Amino acid sequence: MEYRDYYKVLGVAKDAPSEDVNKAYRKLARKYHPDLNPGDKTAESRFKEINEAHEVLTDPDKRQKYDQLGSNWNRPGFDMHSYGRGGARQRTRPAGDATGAAGAESFSDFFQSIFGQAGAKAAGRTATATRPRRGDDIEQQVEVSLEEAFAGGQRMFTLTGQDRCPRCGGSGLDADGKTCTNCKGTGWTTFSRRIEVKIPAGVRDGSRIRIAGEGNPGAGTGPRGDLYLVVMLKPHPKFRREDDNLLEDLDVPYTTLVLGGEVLVPTVKGKLLLKVPAGTANGKQFRLAGQGMPRLKDGTRGDLMVKLYAVLPGTAGSPLSSRERELFTELAGMSGQQAASS
Repeated sequence: MEYRDYYKVLGVAKDAPSEDVNKAYRKLARKYHPDLNPGDKTAESRFKEINEAHEVLTDPDKRQKYDQLGSNWNRPGFDMHSYGRGGARQRTRPAGDATGAAGAESFSDFFQSIFGQAGAKAAGRTATATRPRRGDDIEQQVEVSLEEAFAGGQRMFTLTGQDRCPRCGGSGLDADGKTCTNCKGTGWTTFSRRIEVKIPAGVRDGSRIRIAGEGNPGAGTGPRGDLYLVVMLKPHPKFRREDDNLLEDLDVPYTTLVLGGEVLVPTVKGKLLLKVPAGTANGKQFRLAGQGMPRLKDGTRGDLMVKLYAVLPGTAGSPLSSRERELFTELAGMSGQQAASS
């Protein structure tokens, strides 16, 4: 008989991964399943060929042997039916009608001659195990507030995605070889579940938080990949982050800069009292040690850098009082300046 090209039987490329082979198999198995084609001998024979092709191309050892021997099949006069395991010459069965029982039996004989008795049983199976392979990792962005990044803590996330159908194991077919009703033959179902994730103190833009085993499902019995949450820090109305330091601008009365005094400085944890020396220049920066962000490596903290800016009378939406104007006029005269006429 004329031997089949298993890659052509399933309509896949020679370098197709097992996932593509499985996908093609499920599609063709649904199309040619005997229950959907009652009495159609051609569909029945095609279904058996599809199963044998799937059995070989999803088993690494069998696929390797098939690829190695495949170049001989197109050699004129070369009959692989006559070669058993180890190269021993064997009697060849008549090919028979390709749509009848004899044809199917010869096809299984050929299958057995290369892969042994266990392989010959593949024609009657509707699904086989895929070589185990770890699933792919996936990434998902997550917004984190500055306060969360400062203190760390637990967050609940809702994950949605695709997983192998628990009823058919991803084959798309039930135990009787019929289309799985749970996944409608696709082999996949949608899941949604909530998980609790720890946000480490000190995370920054671009930090990746690994959640093991929450990535894409693996092939066969392979484990799932991992999920990586990629942190995006939300802008804060008061603080700016620079590495592990925090930057803050603070408005204070001009008299505090001129005469000195104390101001309350907001920090992420609360307010701290800062002593301001007399004669402090406008825009002067002060360092509050250890009031910045935690460092991921050792838990120490950066600093809070505060710039003080003077708020002048009459610039905050309320005009100068007559007494304030008198005092400023007097001050201008003392410094040799002439006040503008009102």
